[in-house]
Amino acid sequence: MLKYLRLLRVKHYIKNLLIFVPLIFSGKLFEINKFVPALMGTVCFCLLSSTIYIINDVKDADKDAIHPIKKNRPIASGEISKKTAFIILCFLIISSFLVSVLFIRGYFSLIFLAVYFILNVMYSFGLKNVALVDLCILVSGFLIRILYGGAIANIVVSDWLYLTVISASFYFALGKRRNEMDKYGCGTRTVLSQYSKEFLDKNMYMCMGLTNGFYALWAIEQDNSFLVITVPIVLILSMRYSLIIEGDSEGDPIEVLINDKVMLLSGMVYILIMFIVLYLS
Repeated sequence: MLKYLRLLRVKHYIKNLLIFVPLIFSGKLFEINKFVPALMGTVCFCLLSSTIYIINDVKDADKDAIHPIKKNRPIASGEISKKTAFIILCFLIISSFLVSVLFIRGYFSLIFLAVYFILNVMYSFGLKNVALVDLCILVSGFLIRILYGGAIANIVVSDWLYLTVISASFYFALGKRRNEMDKYGCGTRTVLSQYSKEFLDKNMYMCMGLTNGFYALWAIEQDNSFLVITVPIVLILSMRYSLIIEGDSEGDPIEVLINDKVMLLSGMVYILIMFIVLYLS
C-alpha cells in the first residue's frame, strides 16, 4: 500500500488546499453551498495531480533510476510496473472528471482541470527542458488552483492576492531550481544548463520581496484592519524558507514545510491568527 501512496505523491496533496484560499480569505468558509464545491474541487485536483506525477515518473523512469533521490520512486525502482501505473492513471483521470461533473455545478470547472492537465502533460513531454517556460508552468499550477477555488465557490479573487500567489510561486520554483543545481549540478535536469546560480538567486529574492509586498497590500486593502498582524508572519516564513534552502535542502517547498518544525509552527500560528481575525473578531 505504501508504494502506491508514494506513486500518487499523497504528501503533495497539501498544495491542493490552495483551492480553499479564496473561500477562507473571504470569511465564508462555513457557508455550506460554497464549502462543498471547494471540497469536491480539492478531491478532483488531488486525483488529477496524481495522474501528472505518474505520467512524469513513467516518462522519466530511466533518468530517475540514476538520480540519488528519485531512484527510490516506485516506477524508477521497479516496485510498480509501467502497465500497472497506466491502469491507475486512467482510473484517476476518469474519477477526477466524474467527481467534477457530479458534484460541482456548471461545466466551466472542467476547463480549469483540462488546462491544468494539458499544461502539465506538455511540461512532462518537453516543456520542462525550456528555460523560463518550465517555471511558468510550475507557477500556473498554483495559480490555477487559486482561480479554480474562487470560480467554483463563486468568489472573486483579489488582484493583490492574485499577484501574491504568482510571485510566491516563482519564489518557490526558482528556489527549487537553485538547490537542484547546487546539489546535483546540471546533469539531473536538462533545463538547469540554461540557468546560472546568479540568475536564480537574484530573481528568487526579487520574487520574495514582491510576495511580501503584494501580501501586505492585500492585507491593507481588506476591511478587517487586524489582517496586517499576519504580515510579519509571512515575512518570517519566507525568510525561514530562504535560510533552509541555502543549507542542505533540495528546495521543495512541501518537503521544507513538513520537515522543518519552525516552518510548521509558524504556519500553524499564521492559520490560528487568520482564523481568529476572519471568523472570531
